[in-house]
Amino acid sequence: MKLEFKKYLRFRSSIYGRVVFIITLLSVVFFLIFGTIFQIVYREYLNTSIYQRGNNVGSIVEGALYYSMLTNDKGSLQSTLDIINTISGIDEVNMYDHKDSLVYSSSFPDSTNSENPNCIQCHSDFNTMFSQKEKSYRILDAKSACIMNQTQKGHRQLLIKKPILNEQTCYTSACHGHQPTDEVLGSLIIKVPLTDLDEAIHESSINFYLLATVITILLVLSLILFTKSKIKKPLHSIIQASEAVSNGDRNTRIEIKPTLLDDMRLVSEAFNKMLDNLNAANTELENWSQQLEYKVQRKSEKLIEIQKELVHIERIASLGKLSSSVAHEINNPLSGVLTYTKLVYKLLEKMEVESASKDSMLKYLRIIESETKRCGDIVKSLLDFSRKDVENFENKPLHKILKEAYELMAHQLKISNIHFYNDFAAEKDMIHCRDNQIKQACIAILVNASEAVLENGEIMMKTLNPDDEHIRIEITDNGIGIDPEDLPHIFEPFYSAKQKVNGVGLGLAIVHGIIQNHKGRIEVESELGKKTTLSIILPLVKN
Repeated sequence: MKLEFKKYLRFRSSIYGRVVFIITLLSVVFFLIFGTIFQIVYREYLNTSIYQRGNNVGSIVEGALYYSMLTNDKGSLQSTLDIINTISGIDEVNMYDHKDSLVYSSSFPDSTNSENPNCIQCHSDFNTMFSQKEKSYRILDAKSACIMNQTQKGHRQLLIKKPILNEQTCYTSACHGHQPTDEVLGSLIIKVPLTDLDEAIHESSINFYLLATVITILLVLSLILFTKSKIKKPLHSIIQASEAVSNGDRNTRIEIKPTLLDDMRLVSEAFNKMLDNLNAANTELENWSQQLEYKVQRKSEKLIEIQKELVHIERIASLGKLSSSVAHEINNPLSGVLTYTKLVYKLLEKMEVESASKDSMLKYLRIIESETKRCGDIVKSLLDFSRKDVENFENKPLHKILKEAYELMAHQLKISNIHFYNDFAAEKDMIHCRDNQIKQACIAILVNASEAVLENGEIMMKTLNPDDEHIRIEITDNGIGIDPEDLPHIFEPFYSAKQKVNGVGLGLAIVHGIIQNHKGRIEVESELGKKTTLSIILPLVKN
């Protein structure tokens, strides 16, 4: 008995016990509040339904008696009331004159000799209970002592009072003696039984409370089981692990299940992390010399990486200086070539030569002139290699630039027996750029690709939109590929992985600088001996 009492005290003082108590208490309170609100709302709804039903009954009775009242046909009026008395759902219809005296009744055909009560005899405030000029309702309670409630003892009834107003058809009728100034000629009081409706209400209320009770019990049980599974068991595991650690077992860990609540997961992870940190601290204290050596090695590796980065920066700086010198040296012969090209073009235009040959030569001279200008632009771009200058950038369609690069390289690749394909599938291609620099970068990559493939090799240049804000250019060749050891260095100045083709290693370094200056990036994927794909991702112009 004492053991069970201790268990009860422990349960009551535990988190789980208090949560169970709170859940049960709140569920009962919620049940009571919800039941009260439901009763109020349900009662309002039922009263509205009752009044609507009474309104319909009143309209039907009034319509049935209208013609008899209009012609003052007392026999027809009483006959209609007798028929109404046989209709299910109407207990009684009484007609009163303007003095509130009973003149006709469906229950007492000879109303002058009946003992049917006049409401005003019992209720001096009758006109305040019912509206004098508008249809009004009153529900008689089952225990009401009103004499109008004696026919259906123990059941509720609805009294409907419908005033009979003096309309034009009434005081203009030849058989009536009403004056136009008379407002109310009398009234109808209709009694409608609510027996069936009350029985339905009683049955539905019992069903509702039974269902609500079952749902509340199930809800309480579900919450208790949930609390036991999600709170009590995880807490019990944490307590057991804490006791094991206090007894010296540092290898104990709490099992973190996927179904744990976030709070319990955080506590369990924090507990496990604390034990891990304790073990790590002990291990570090025991092996401090090895850890120190490892850290020194890590620092040395970082210093080597920093040193390589400094070398890369120095080579970039050297490339900038070299670019400046080379640009000045190359500009002069390029200017000469461009000048003499224009001169030959003008002379050839004036010469009388065969038309086909002349047009062909003029076309070649225009290509020479265009490419010489492009070389001049390339030389100029060498000067801008390390600068992020966007003054001369313009919005250009990338596909147009790539088509020009394709046309320039197609002839050269055809001569080398290399199959060259394109697939410009990107839907958006408007970029903010220097078109000559983008063309230069693509041609440099295509040249590298042509040097990597063998005879009858293939090169594919295509575009796509990886998202709504970027366009991707992919240049793929099925050449010899790039050694994994060379991949990290291919964009460094003066670094060249080519074996059979001579080069100084500036091409991809300049390409890298151009793309960076356009706020883009370059990705390289290569399988040695199979293929290489070099991708350029550039930002699109925002609308």
